[in-house]
Amino acid sequence: MNTKATPERNASQAVMAQMIFWSRWLQAPLYLGLIVAQGVYVFLFMKELMHLVADANTFSETEIMLIVLGLIDVVMIANLLIMVIIGGYETFVSRLNLKEHPDQPQWLSHVNATTMKIKLSMALIGISSIHLLKTFINADQINSVTIYWQVTIHLTFIASAIAMAITDYIMNKSIALSHGEEH
Repeated sequence: MNTKATPERNASQAVMAQMIFWSRWLQAPLYLGLIVAQGVYVFLFMKELMHLVADANTFSETEIMLIVLGLIDVVMIANLLIMVIIGGYETFVSRLNLKEHPDQPQWLSHVNATTMKIKLSMALIGISSIHLLKTFINADQINSVTIYWQVTIHLTFIASAIAMAITDYIMNKSIALSHGEEH
């Protein structure tokens, strides 16, 4: 069997490699869609804020707290969207070329897939915490089974984040050891 590469095979492989590399641009419309979703969250936030301001004198302290927690929840989800949009685009599609830009987020300078996973898991824990706090404030009006599942899901998010952090630590230590470095 002849295993030598022919010029035709090399050209085919080069074309295939270029197509595979180009395919990353298929994700660009997904990030644009997330930008539209971000706009929907801005609309939702403004609607809830206007509702809070317009009717503040009719709400109890607990109702105001629940609405404010809802606003915080929207902001945290919007932050999550920004991390996915900017970090995902930078990591998987193309560089943003924001060098020296005064508004460049600090975390973007060291973003990679692992960092993104950990940041996203921490954001999910934060969002879950807000939902859980809203649930505890309204506990007398919520089914205990619902509370149980929300706590279980929250603890699962925490366990997953810890497992990812431990895995990242082990991988980095293993890489450092294989390169003869000490931590």
